Parts: sequence; structure tokens; C-alpha cells
Amino acid sequence: MRPPITDDLIRALPKTDLHLHLDGSLRLSSLVEMARERGVTLPSTTEEGLNELVFKERYADLGEYLHGFAYTCAVLQDTEALERASYELAWDNIDEGVRYIEVRFAPQLHMHPGTTFDEVLMAVDRGLARARAEHEASEAVLQRGEPPFRYGIIVCAMRKFTAGFSTWYAQLCGVLQHAPSRQVYSMASLELARAAIHCRDSLGLPIVGFDLAGQEDGYPGHDHLATYQLCARSFLMRTVHAGEAYGPESIFDAIAHLQAERIGHGYHLFSPGLCGPDVADPQGYVDDLAEYIADRRITIEVCITSNLQTNPAIGSVENHAFRQMLERKLSATICTDNRLVSHTTVSQELRLAVDAFAMSPGSLRQTLIHGFKRSFFPGSYLEKRAYVRQIIDYTDRVMAAHTG
Repeated sequence: MRPPITDDLIRALPKTDLHLHLDGSLRLSSLVEMARERGVTLPSTTEEGLNELVFKERYADLGEYLHGFAYTCAVLQDTEALERASYELAWDNIDEGVRYIEVRFAPQLHMHPGTTFDEVLMAVDRGLARARAEHEASEAVLQRGEPPFRYGIIVCAMRKFTAGFSTWYAQLCGVLQHAPSRQVYSMASLELARAAIHCRDSLGLPIVGFDLAGQEDGYPGHDHLATYQLCARSFLMRTVHAGEAYGPESIFDAIAHLQAERIGHGYHLFSPGLCGPDVADPQGYVDDLAEYIADRRITIEVCITSNLQTNPAIGSVENHAFRQMLERKLSATICTDNRLVSHTTVSQELRLAVDAFAMSPGSLRQTLIHGFKRSFFPGSYLEKRAYVRQIIDYTDRVMAAHTG
């Protein structure tokens, strides 16, 4: 008989979160406190009220899901708030056994006169680094031999943004404000990549990857080809939000044109019905794409609760595409997306997956190891190998102790 996968085992195992939005993962108590300190008006001044009005258990659609970011971004407009949010996020992960995270966010949303791009990135790094140092000096690491906490930062560009934001970026990029909006967006992402690479190379910040997020329909990834080519030439790793709210062709676009090494969400990989008219054999296209992804070990950053909330038609966890990813042996890792907006943790996401898809201890182990192996680790290849080896050895000890 297969030994049970208990909550204690899930919590004890070293875990990763490779798809983790800073501005979607604040502590709710901190949001209330920082809003009061900064004069930011919230729909409610209590945690209960905010959970009822904004951060719900269920959302009607992606638009409602994203509504809460207006408030979280509003309080993250100074370096003190950014450092605090990052520090708390790191410890929230450490406390549940997560040992490696990649925090992603759009620095441009936190810039204004008096706060530069560099200062935004440095503030986030300070918060994460402080938590790392504290954990590394803890009894858990020094005496019990637990793996130390590590992190990287992923910079996010946007496929589309608001009119006011477009005007601001049009001035930054030196293009005319009446230029086609898609041209403005691509110019913006290119400038963002240049700034990120500068911060990594000149300031030594652990910026490990570049991401493209936002509305997929009508705003294809290949508009940002020059940006991703610059990232590739500069050895900056690449991930793309794709297949979250659009079909398999968006995933193909990210892989074929942007050289994405990981795919954010990828939920609609197995949705032939969402293929466009240019695809003559939708099911064959999906099968070939899945085989291509599997063969090249392109990792999918799976966010189960977030997908259920933004795509109510999925219905239940059992219907999630992670089932097919497991069946086809794809490289997939479980992530939270937004800890606050989705009211979740890595442990909760793993619990959902284990129960819904009858994962064995071996399957769980493999999924966790995918996260560490396919991370954009901020160190040399040899350093990453040594860290992953430490993780695997510790994982096996924990599994042996819990499952016999």
C-alpha cells in the first residue's frame, strides 16, 4: 500500500516557487497598515472587509482577479514599502519550507519622480537578502542541516498597459506619442530589458530572468522579439506568460519566437478548440507542441488555484491541465502566482495537486526537483549543481523519515 502524503510531509519538503508576483503576494495586514501610513484609500480598512470586497475566494473573470493589484501597487510606491514587502514574502516562504523563490514584478509600475529603476530593484533585493541572511544564520541551517534559502528576481514587461502608462513610456523610449500602441509596448519592453541587464551587470543584483505578462489576445509575444533577442545575447533567462487566457498558439509563439525556456501558466496547452483558423489540425498541433515541450524540457510554471479563479469554466481541480502534464511526463512545477490574491501557499497548491491527481511520493518528488533544476539560479552552473544536490539529498532524507 502506498504511504500517504501528509500535510507534514509537504511542509517539510524543500520547495520552490518560480512564478511568484510580488505585488500579488503582500500580507493582508501589511497592506492595511502601509495604506494607512501612506494615505492610500482602500475599499475597507479591515482584513475581513478586503477579503469580502477585493481578495475573494472566487472571481468572475481575470479582470476581477486583477482588480486588487490597483491597491497593492498603490502602497508599493516607495523603497521602504518595497523592501518590507519583499522581506515578508521571503519569510512567508521560508516558514512553509520553500527554499528557492523567483520574485517577479514590473519595476516600471513603482517608478516615479524621486524613485529610479535601480532604486526599485535594490529595495526589493535588500528585503530578500535580509531574510536570506537571517535564515542562513538560523539553527535550522547551522545545526539541523536544512538547505539554505536562495532567491532570484525576474523583471516583467507588459504586452499592453493603460493610456497614461503608454504616454509615460513613449517619452521614455523617445518615440512619438501617436505611434501605434503595439510599437510603444515593444519599445518599452526593450528599454526595460536594457535597464534590467544594467542592474545585473553593473550593480550585481540577482536579476535572473525576464518575463512578458498581460493580455495575450491581440498582443502577441513576437512583438517583443528584439527584447528577447537582447536577453538571449546578454545571457538573461527567459520566461513568458502564455496559455493563461489564450490558446496553444500563444505558447508556440513564446517558444519559437521568444526562445522562452519556461512558460508561465501554460494552462491552455491542451486546448485544441482555442486554435485559430490557420491551424488545419488543432489536435495534431497540440500533440506536436506538447511533444516539443516535453522533448526540450521546457518547464511549465503551473498555478492551479489562480487558473481556477480566472477561468471559472474549468470547474474543479480535477479538470486542470496539470493532469495531462503529469501523464505526458512534462517538466512542470507547482507555483502560487499570487499568494494574497489567490489566498494560497505552495504547500496548499501541492496539497490540491496530490489529492486531485493521486500523485505518488515519487511523482511529488519529481515535481519538486523540476522546480530546483529548472530555476534561473543566480550563480554559476557548479554552484547550482551543488545546491540542487543538497536539495535532493535532503528531500530523500525527509521522504524516508515520513514514508518509511
